[in-house]
Amino acid sequence: MGKTIAIANQKGGVGKTTTAINLSACLAELGNKVLVIDIDPQGNTTSGLGINKKKLKSTIYHLLLGEADLKKTLTSSVVKGLTVLPSDDDLAGAEIELIGVDEKEYLLKKIVEPIRYDYDFIIIDCPPSLNTLTVNAMTTADSVLVPIQCEYYALEGLSQLIHTIDLVQKRLNPELEIEGIVFTMFDARTNLSVQVVENVQRNLKHFIYNTMIPRNVRLAEAPSHGLPITMYDQKSTGAEAYRELAAEVAEKNKKSWF
Repeated sequence: MGKTIAIANQKGGVGKTTTAINLSACLAELGNKVLVIDIDPQGNTTSGLGINKKKLKSTIYHLLLGEADLKKTLTSSVVKGLTVLPSDDDLAGAEIELIGVDEKEYLLKKIVEPIRYDYDFIIIDCPPSLNTLTVNAMTTADSVLVPIQCEYYALEGLSQLIHTIDLVQKRLNPELEIEGIVFTMFDARTNLSVQVVENVQRNLKHFIYNTMIPRNVRLAEAPSHGLPITMYDQKSTGAEAYRELAAEVAEKNKKSWF
């Protein structure tokens, strides 16, 4: 059985989708069979892995509403060994359309259950909010990986996210845990980045990855080309950082899952 990891932070612009794209691509590069579930209505993980959203016949939105076939919705990405359950802006209406649906917090879990054992890692990219879609991701996941941007307000809202994870654990998914914290947009040349890291390390008891994702122009450019950083510029500092993070994630889960 593989590991299902939700990547979540209700604060936007922290590198959540960048991490979903590049961590999954690097895990696949290591030889793992990986599924990415894009449950963010923006669909940036979908397009960032080379999938044309306009040509999709069905997405995670149609699956949640029971209007599509799972096997036909699974879509190949530009990365060998990496499959995607894609998203597009139709998903934005799901919150309203799911009102009154029985056990709506478990819809994604029921969708994923038949194929859960087919993959070494399942990575879920959550929307930047604590809504029904994010809760669905957390009821499906074994753990939550939290990207934190190295800026002054890094810890703002983090306590709310941790509280939500605790609530989901108590009421909906007893197995859920925090996978770890990863720092993004790190700039070793600035005192601020260093201070943020030290502050988080002092105040959080949760696991913090050694790898820090640097502020890197090539990382920002890659999604517009529909490529993970390892295919867009494989020798960039961003590519090396995500390879190191993938190695950490794989090693951390090796003993308990494989």
